Amino acid sequence: MSEQNKIQEMTEVMGKFVSMIGKILPDDVMDKLTELRSQEDSRLATAIYSTMFDNQNLAKELNRPSCQDTGVIQFFVKCGENFPYMGKLERILEASVLYATEHAPLRHNSVQTFDEYNTGKNIGKGTPTVFWEIVPDKDNVEIDAYMAGGGCTLPGKATVLMPGAGYEGVTKFVLDIMTSYGLNACPPLLVGIGVATSVETAALLSKKALMRPIGSRSENERAAKMEQLLEDGINEIGLGPQGMSGNKSVMGVHIENTARHPSTIGVAVNTGCWSHRRGHIIFDKELNFEITSHAGAQL
Repeated sequence: MSEQNKIQEMTEVMGKFVSMIGKILPDDVMDKLTELRSQEDSRLATAIYSTMFDNQNLAKELNRPSCQDTGVIQFFVKCGENFPYMGKLERILEASVLYATEHAPLRHNSVQTFDEYNTGKNIGKGTPTVFWEIVPDKDNVEIDAYMAGGGCTLPGKATVLMPGAGYEGVTKFVLDIMTSYGLNACPPLLVGIGVATSVETAALLSKKALMRPIGSRSENERAAKMEQLLEDGINEIGLGPQGMSGNKSVMGVHIENTARHPSTIGVAVNTGCWSHRRGHIIFDKELNFEITSHAGAQL
């Protein structure tokens, strides 16, 4: 098969993959929602969860996106330095978004800033967004595709704390956001937190944290303990499903961190709503692929 045919093949696979994640939630999200529903005891909370599951069933049955906000598509790419199509990958991903927009179909969400013009393609200046990580001595590529909605992930918050604020300052920042903004993001939430050296590094980490499987813990023992403490604390707020009160507020809390300058603590928070539309796919150098987020998925 020629290189051009290979590129077209990968484009169609990714287009179908992006279309699918708008309709079918990943396995870990569905499992967590099932668990959280079993932990609610009010009629309102359980009724809301029942509606969520009805929504998912209808999305599959009608072959339509499960949420009207099909997001701004974001790709998190871990690309082996020897992957043969690295130089073509951004164009492939852009074309896959156009494919999904036409075939899923996806709502048109890419508006050119200042010009206030909707491209009608979900493609514009800087959209879709591609975040890169180059992996030495590898020849495959791992891609997380994410539909970042206007009510949840896109209105993230970031700041830089002075070192005197300590990690207590990180906790206060997170809880202030959850108590003032969490209701708007369609709970139960997946909370991604970045702790780094500046606003931009922390913000990117908070997004990467949302790509981790639900229930995973940080490799850093202290960060993992903080994840659990924050999860317990946010649950105590009692947001419940769709912010209508309940026993649980979050699907999980994930923290990603880097080293930092000794005089700053950058912190950022991003939230994924209950309809956390994320997918993970791996291509080898021959473009054979494996979908790890949706067991048995057929494209």
